[in-house]
Amino acid sequence: MEQVEYWDSVSQTKEFTTPFRADLFARYVPREASVLDVCCGYGRTLTELSGLGYTRLYGVDFSAKLIARAQREGVRAQFSIADCTALPYDDGQFDAAILFAALTCLVDDHAQRRTIEEILRVLKPSARLYVNDFLLNDDQRNLARYEQFAEKLGYGAFELPEGATLRHHREEYILELLSDFQTELYQREIFRTMNGHVSNGFVYIGRKKE
Repeated sequence: MEQVEYWDSVSQTKEFTTPFRADLFARYVPREASVLDVCCGYGRTLTELSGLGYTRLYGVDFSAKLIARAQREGVRAQFSIADCTALPYDDGQFDAAILFAALTCLVDDHAQRRTIEEILRVLKPSARLYVNDFLLNDDQRNLARYEQFAEKLGYGAFELPEGATLRHHREEYILELLSDFQTELYQREIFRTMNGHVSNGFVYIGRKKE
């Protein structure tokens, strides 16, 4: 099953559980900032930002049904349906961007790098990027599936029986991927996944280098 088909199929039922560290985000991004949530899903993070007083909010996702859910639930943001590797926005349009548990859904290196390039393009100089995502784990359940799919997808990526393809990351790869940003905060976290498991993860905030 293709990723867009999978996310469309679960758009009305999936609940994302990874916490958004709004307290950290607010330290670096003022309330008047224009904020783009890349791969925004059904707008959970945008809802939290709206509740904190952010009003210039935008969301983009490749799943039309996830966007439809966000709009039906009254999320206060301007939405676009597009692939995150080709963002439909002007150069230097935003003060901040969010990439929230999105890299895990982009299992291909090229797609991840292209997404970061697009985020850099649409951010203003010195704008902030907030990222959280999943790191590699060393428990037997994860090690077994990393090995099972290593040849097909690359080590750390795996397929779920329900149809999703996901990826956990090496820490050094993440920091290299984000090297066009000046790191302002990086901390490891333990997250609960959308299917109820726990996983290593991280929260990152960086400033676009001028």
